[in-house]
Amino acid sequence: MSRSTAAHIDLNALRNNYRTACERAGSAQAMAVVKADGYGHGIARVAAALSDVAPKYAVACIEEAITIREAGLSQPVVLLQGVHAAGDLAECVQHRFEPVVHGEHQLDWIEQTGVAPDFWLKVNTGMNRLGFRPDDLPAVMARLAKANARARLRGFVSHFACADDSDSLMTAAQTARFEAATSAWPTLMKSVGNSAAHFIPGQPLFDWSRPGIMLYGGSPVIGKTGPELGLEPVMSLQAPLITTRIVRAGESVGYGGTWVAEQDTRMGMVAIGYGDGYPRHAGTDTPAAIGGRRIRLIGRVSMDMLAVDLSNAPEAQVGAPVELWGQTVGVDEVASCAGTISYELLTGVTSRVPRVYLS
Repeated sequence: MSRSTAAHIDLNALRNNYRTACERAGSAQAMAVVKADGYGHGIARVAAALSDVAPKYAVACIEEAITIREAGLSQPVVLLQGVHAAGDLAECVQHRFEPVVHGEHQLDWIEQTGVAPDFWLKVNTGMNRLGFRPDDLPAVMARLAKANARARLRGFVSHFACADDSDSLMTAAQTARFEAATSAWPTLMKSVGNSAAHFIPGQPLFDWSRPGIMLYGGSPVIGKTGPELGLEPVMSLQAPLITTRIVRAGESVGYGGTWVAEQDTRMGMVAIGYGDGYPRHAGTDTPAAIGGRRIRLIGRVSMDMLAVDLSNAPEAQVGAPVELWGQTVGVDEVASCAGTISYELLTGVTSRVPRVYLS
């Protein structure tokens, strides 16, 4: 019999979070961002669960988009990194993929091949990762017209650098820069809104928003958890207790002996570790739960196991499921204890952990 460590995926919660995104998007439509294997939740199942409500998906690369087609789904798919080879353009036409064009080399491929799927132009408004500077747009548009590709242009996209920080002025500055840069082409669509932008009062989301982490119940806002923003946890990461014992006062637990019992303490070992994607840097006092009661980790996380203090769950026995994050303990809480963000935790759960889907 296999161990019962698993990531339980609540697809109803996923759909509810998508509806929340739509409500917050106002007049904008929401393309569901399902990149990175659906933020670790399984891209095919996530996309299928949203297929009756999401008119468009967004992914990072063409391999992810092909997975959506192999799942039998027909909605357009935006490729946020665009294409990585000239030959991918024809595949985008065939499968109704909408690549984001963000560099001169991609313009060259359109000109050289004469192939142009429906596509978007990336405007660099300050993130400085990808995209054309606002001053470059007139020349880019002229090149597209000369290549007979202008008619395939769906619109413009940009990405916010600091939308997660309510005190930052950068999002307003980027929005103003984007509006000015694209004003010469008012009939083309616009998309700027990541998850965090949905929670900025008065923030324009234009024609299409791009909710990502919020679909999965993680917080996109500094200082807030997903539930505090009205989001439902989608993944519940669970693993069984595989032993319990009394650690006597003065004894340590685990590698490095970093935790030493101050008094006799009932502890348990849980069948999950950093080999499963649980963060190694989540140390003593990181919360977990058993039977709805909050408990805490003690000592260092090992590759395949971690230790918990069972003082608050004295009746817990071998085989009992321990929630590492989910309904009782939020993934944002665990991420904070590990010095990271929920995005990394959710996408980092390894293939060794089976996904169990609840519809």
